[in-house]
Amino acid sequence: MLLSVNIFVSLDGVMQGPGAPDEDRSGGFDRGGWLVPHASAHTNEVVESWFREAGAFLFGRTSFGLLGGYWSKVTEPDDLIATKLNTLPKYVVSSTLTDEEADWSPTTVLRGDLLDEVRRLKELPGKELQVHGSWRLVQTLHRAGLVDVYRLLQYPVVVGTGKSLFPDGSTPATFTTAEEHARVLPGGVVSLTLTPASLGTISAGAYTVDEGRSVTVPG
Repeated sequence: MLLSVNIFVSLDGVMQGPGAPDEDRSGGFDRGGWLVPHASAHTNEVVESWFREAGAFLFGRTSFGLLGGYWSKVTEPDDLIATKLNTLPKYVVSSTLTDEEADWSPTTVLRGDLLDEVRRLKELPGKELQVHGSWRLVQTLHRAGLVDVYRLLQYPVVVGTGKSLFPDGSTPATFTTAEEHARVLPGGVVSLTLTPASLGTISAGAYTVDEGRSVTVPG
């Protein structure tokens, strides 16, 4: 399975608590719900397109609890997101969560070496293994080079504090995107699908003046 990371993010890179003031107050975060005023039929359409590709889900413990606590209550049969989340296999990374506590069925608790477990899951047949939220897990997967695609909805908001998708000290990387995978939705939300091109390094170059002309010089 291809591993995708699917994230709502602000202009300043924050991914914490987008859906409600009390969604995730860890670290004293008090600016939750910043996404909601910008939600629309257009953003919903993009998110549903993400979930159509799902074959299974991988969560950190916190996001598993947050998403399970909400989506397990959504029983509308025509809700694509709820149907996918409530019926497809889910894997949660935790060394302390018991099988009884992981009652958002069907769920398997991953207690072994995380990277080995993820590599094993990626070898399974099927559609995508999707990560939603799961801030700490995303950092680990990024460092290990296990993410095949990033899908982002970037909202026209500067949150100013909170968990960042790529915090200071993140492993440098370069991404590519096809033109059809980068678009601005009505209302200013940007939809991006990014494919990692290199990990551990970034390309660089310089601007210089040559015979009176400004030109670029590749690194």
